[in-house]
Amino acid sequence: MFTLLVFDLDGTLVDSRQDLAQATNHLILEYGGQPLDEDVVVHMVGEGAEKLIARAFTAAGLVPVPRGALRRFLDLYGERLLVHTRAYEGVPEALEALSRVASLAVLTNKPREMSEAILQGVGLAPFFSQVLGGDGPHARKPDPEGLRQLIADFDVAVEATLLVGDSVIDLRTARAAGTAIALARYGFGFREVPPGELKGDELIVDAPQDLVDLLQNHGPGTKDQGSGIRDQG
Repeated sequence: MFTLLVFDLDGTLVDSRQDLAQATNHLILEYGGQPLDEDVVVHMVGEGAEKLIARAFTAAGLVPVPRGALRRFLDLYGERLLVHTRAYEGVPEALEALSRVASLAVLTNKPREMSEAILQGVGLAPFFSQVLGGDGPHARKPDPEGLRQLIADFDVAVEATLLVGDSVIDLRTARAAGTAIALARYGFGFREVPPGELKGDELIVDAPQDLVDLLQNHGPGTKDQGSGIRDQG
């Protein structure tokens, strides 16, 4: 059984797409551009606010990104962190069950203060003993530095660690760190995962409860002497 479960935030624990899109479009409008479709903005999420704004301004024809735009975005988004953002259905119940058998942490490219505010606001904060954000001392995902730090902090083996995310960024982070990966097909980042990057050893879940069910049957060494967990999708 895995003894450390590290969760991505956006698209895995919470559905934040509407608040992210509205903050981004508010910013674009302030700088004289036309708003983008929500789906277009959502496809740009995953590697931190700076890259989100760069991609959004490019799509809106506002290049280069004006000085101060990132700071303004963070202010706008900070004002609406929890307007529409909610935990995905089934997440609290799944975390309650998982917290009985493993340590839980969050690894996100979102700033830590915002991440903790969201977790607190949707009632998930008590499940996590550590939250690493994208504004800390460690390189952002897909660099494995943050994940490796969590493994060291919790004093667990790489083989006993599972990264749970929804995007290709999470997949690449797990691969780089040598951990197992569970991908949330319900998350908004999953559709951007290139099929060619899936090796067949990923755990795929369609709902949070699936993670609880599958972890009862999978763990290090259960397939090919620890080569990974099989895709159940």
